[in-house]
Amino acid sequence: MAVVAFIGLGNMGSGMAANLVKAGHEVRAFDLNADAVAALVDKGATAASDLTHAVTGADAVVSMLPAGPHVRSVYLDDGGVLSLARPDAVLIDCSTIDVDSARAVAEKAAEAGFAFVDAPVSGGVAAAEGGTLTFMVGGPEDAFAKAEPILSNMGKAVIRAGDAGAGQAAKICNNMLLGIHMIGTCEAMNLAIKLGLDPQNFFDIASKASGQNWSLTSYCPVPGPVPAAPSNRDYTPGFAAPMMLKDLNLAMQTSKTAGVNTPMGEKAQTIYDAFVGQGGEEMDFSGVIKWLAGEMK
Repeated sequence: MAVVAFIGLGNMGSGMAANLVKAGHEVRAFDLNADAVAALVDKGATAASDLTHAVTGADAVVSMLPAGPHVRSVYLDDGGVLSLARPDAVLIDCSTIDVDSARAVAEKAAEAGFAFVDAPVSGGVAAAEGGTLTFMVGGPEDAFAKAEPILSNMGKAVIRAGDAGAGQAAKICNNMLLGIHMIGTCEAMNLAIKLGLDPQNFFDIASKASGQNWSLTSYCPVPGPVPAAPSNRDYTPGFAAPMMLKDLNLAMQTSKTAGVNTPMGEKAQTIYDAFVGQGGEEMDFSGVIKWLAGEMK
């Protein structure tokens, strides 16, 4: 088993790190939130007092951070990961960030001789805790080969998307599609209810017809049909609406840079921006059904 430095113990990182502990790895946990570190220590991890303590001598470094500037700082600053890690360590960034930042860190890591991959995730908090995430990985094939055994302990699928930054590109595109699908599913459900259809009955029909999609069958935005969905917990995340908005913002920034027309993505961004701004900041992204129905205060 490996010594793993885990940096970033938010809602996603905490569950991911716990699964590495369960798999038998020696996990050194580092986060600015002492309570998050203590919770992981209770599950068998070791608390790292600082980045140096976490990274020095580790076989692998896994990071789960909020945004591109945080990733650049943790890896590239003086006293950062690239200056601390042992030469044969594999470096795995699971944050969802902009493609340019991922490629910039990957370039510096390669120059320093490290195996580095960007490996953002899909699945939300429940999948992070259950070890059923999907990892979309960008990086050289040899780096992917070193990272895959670690990632496999945290997910059900580990897929190489291409070279550096490709994992972030895949994540951005996937979550733009997810945001669009969820809005369409919510609109259809609201209309069905308004027209007098029973939500369960419409679910039974649409889930077996051409309208079938993941947002309906696995994450239904109305209570009842999918017991595990956040809609049955008053839209407690799940996948928080501000995180969906973050991903849509990244997608729109990237589409403009790439010169790609994404009108549905732009509309989804506008809707989630309004939803978050009008009371949805603590809700799951499927709670947008309430905003669309005019139920937000």
